[in-house]
Amino acid sequence: MKIIIPSRYDSTRLPGKPLADIAGKPMIVHVLEQARKVAGADNVWVACDDDRIESAVIQAGGQAVKTSPSHQSGTDRIAEAAAKIGLEDDEIIINIQGDEPLIPLELVQKTYDLFSENPLAQMTTIVVPIASPKDVANPNVVKAVLDDQNRALYFSRAPIPFDRDTEVSEQGESPYLRHVGIYGYRHSSLKVLTKAPVNSLEALEKLEQLRALGLGMTIQVGIYADPIPHGVDTPEDLKTVQALMEAV
Repeated sequence: MKIIIPSRYDSTRLPGKPLADIAGKPMIVHVLEQARKVAGADNVWVACDDDRIESAVIQAGGQAVKTSPSHQSGTDRIAEAAAKIGLEDDEIIINIQGDEPLIPLELVQKTYDLFSENPLAQMTTIVVPIASPKDVANPNVVKAVLDDQNRALYFSRAPIPFDRDTEVSEQGESPYLRHVGIYGYRHSSLKVLTKAPVNSLEALEKLEQLRALGLGMTIQVGIYADPIPHGVDTPEDLKTVQALMEAV
């Protein structure tokens, strides 16, 4: 297992996000340190577009790969990094988002294990049940719909599946699944994916995984039952994560 963490300095909602201070360290360093704890990881890199991120990673004893600032998604950034590193086609690459400093280690391992459990999978990812009506309505919380074999059918910022007969606030067992910001790729599939143009669904929803579904790729999904802290998408998220990590 190879882990590559995509990191872009110029976040739309939170500029300079990778270097945001959390408990005395840049956020990207927290993600790097968490990734390095994964038992099955052969190597970990940060794929970045800015000298300041590269410097922070190197100072923390990590490995950084400089990539183009023009990439529109973390997937594209990882593909460039994997090519520069020289990974073989049969390598499994795990993409841990650079804004997930609290991601549990077992989640990373589960993303990797899905490949051995499902040999035809070209990509893997994780979802968790959504219990909060507020999260269902929040466009920053990406929802997923799966088939009967837990393969992805669609991802959206909208509340899907739509329950025609029941208000969200009245739900007992929620039918909603939150997509967690982690992916696994076979390197061969990653190369096919990133050579394809952005499709209309990806352009509308701003969700890179929709390009893979548009190409007919199989995305095997693992359901993780325990609650997972949100990643850092907004200034409010950053304050929440800062409070959690500074209290430890």
